[in-house]
Amino acid sequence: MKIGYALTGSFCTFSKSIEALKGLVKAGYDVYPIMSETAYSTDTRFGDAKDFQNEIISITGNSIIHKIEQAEPIGPKKLFEVLLIVPCTGNTLAKLANGIADTAVTMAAKSHLRNSRPVIIGVSTNDALGGAAKNIGNLLNYKNYYFVPFGMDDCIHKTKSMVCDFTQVEKTLESVINGEEIYKKIF
Repeated sequence: MKIGYALTGSFCTFSKSIEALKGLVKAGYDVYPIMSETAYSTDTRFGDAKDFQNEIISITGNSIIHKIEQAEPIGPKKLFEVLLIVPCTGNTLAKLANGIADTAVTMAAKSHLRNSRPVIIGVSTNDALGGAAKNIGNLLNYKNYYFVPFGMDDCIHKTKSMVCDFTQVEKTLESVINGEEIYKKIF
């Protein structure tokens, strides 16, 4: 099964997201990576952009979609059965909730959704219980959007922050493929 696997700029979670990506490839999925322009090109204290690019290409064996014009054909060509956005920042959540397609990742989602195919979101934002809450709520109610289970990551020092459970990415994908909501299987 062909799936798209997108990463947005929550750089502190890239190592966990890449572990989830490895698990999907090991499970036999044909994974095509997508990165927002920021995620693709920004060096941070968590690692250099080129190192992440090389690792992701090495894991998947596929080049990275990182420009809007590369992402647009995803829908018309029906490239993926499922699209995952892991991690998905508050910025990307807002764009998805409001129909804005101005990055490779948001264009991938818009293009993919035209075929009523599922998009799985792995939340990672310091503002989930603040400004991003309404966007999470909207997306939870939109058809074809699913979420990797998520919760607070540091309730003492980051009182509005939430992050997905990266160990549940594969289970979430399996549940979506089987037409189930993940919370019915895990909790």
